[in-house]
Amino acid sequence: MPNAPHKTILLVARGLDPVGTGRQIELVAEGLAAAGWDVHLATSTAGGSLPQRIAALGGTVHSIGRRPVVDLAVGARLTSLALRLRPAVLMAWGRALLPAAAAARLALSGVRVVGHMAKPMRGAATAWSLARLDRVIVTSPGVAASCRRLGLPDRRIELILPGIAPAAGGGLWRADVAARLGLNPEKIWTLAVAPLRVESRLDRLLWAIDQLGVVHKGVEHVLVGAGPLLRHVQRRARVQELAERLFVVPHCDVLPDLVGQVRLVWQSGSVAFGGAILDAMARGIPAVAVESDAARQLIVDQETGRIVPAVPESELPRRAFGLVEDESLATRYGNAARARAASLFPAAAMVAAHVSLCESLAASRRERIAD
Repeated sequence: MPNAPHKTILLVARGLDPVGTGRQIELVAEGLAAAGWDVHLATSTAGGSLPQRIAALGGTVHSIGRRPVVDLAVGARLTSLALRLRPAVLMAWGRALLPAAAAARLALSGVRVVGHMAKPMRGAATAWSLARLDRVIVTSPGVAASCRRLGLPDRRIELILPGIAPAAGGGLWRADVAARLGLNPEKIWTLAVAPLRVESRLDRLLWAIDQLGVVHKGVEHVLVGAGPLLRHVQRRARVQELAERLFVVPHCDVLPDLVGQVRLVWQSGSVAFGGAILDAMARGIPAVAVESDAARQLIVDQETGRIVPAVPESELPRRAFGLVEDESLATRYGNAARARAASLFPAAAMVAAHVSLCESLAASRRERIAD
């Protein structure tokens, strides 16, 4: 027999791997399931191992889209699914799903609709969507400030800092990971995880990889991400003759094992949770990132990694080169990053805050129904 309707939650996200946003969703889903919630996940795009991992936790997975972008059909399918499930809470993760969540809110009576935002918000369309949600979870003061600028009142903003615990991998050795991805186990690896969209500024990353290759031949780079720019990135890599040392994969089912095997993770643009930065911190891996809200929140410059300005572009490869060349520096930064993750971003606190909010929203829903 399914759980009572007031204990049902519908999480909505893109098809993701268990790092960054995907790992946050997995942790929250696990905590909600432990608290007695009937967890459902609706994915708006294909790919990623998050659906399988949620199913392994006992959750139910629904596909509401297969294309790399969220379109009107996704919104219609989400509304239809929510009308059928009648969850107490619908939680949409990421700006791309805001319009679909807002449309569902207009069609649903009694369901609490929550947006989960990990990047600063802007634009009139975003403001319209935010205004129609019952609550908006933000992951940093910077994201909260951006929501206020769009007219969202403080009473509907919930600041919940991200939390992290290393994702369980497959127990793969370095040679196993290398074989799965086509890497050379004798070389140094770097990792970037980002949606292949304009805001990720992957042109900076490709240029940095090109420049790093001039001064160090023994490095291979993995870029994990899906999105409309996939072919563009692959074409640029061929034109810049990076194909022999840059491995671009839309999804990577060995990411939990790979993260602990790289020398550094890096990020060239604005990406939720800094892509793999928080996950790397928990594994003792340093980060190099162009300045962004996530980078400022997660990285302590010259202590757990490097935060670099967008201009000059030479700073990104130069700071990465310092960690590639100096393994002792990378180890020192990595140890500090692990301690920072444990101290400031514990998974238990993040999960507890999400569960508490969902319980509060469900209680308010029951009170409204009783009235």
